[in-house]
Amino acid sequence: MATVALAWLAAQPTVTAPIASARTVEQLPALVGVGELTLTEAEVGRLTEASA
Repeated sequence: MATVALAWLAAQPTVTAPIASARTVEQLPALVGVGELTLTEAEVGRLTEASA
């Protein structure tokens, strides 16, 4: 979920840089994974709609 949330934030035109931090080593893969995830326009739209 964290990876998708950060990818969605990165796709928002008003967000210049989503900031996240890990408190444990186990949380790092989710944060690093955002660099490998590109959401489609449809996915961004569905997530935006769900967040409203």
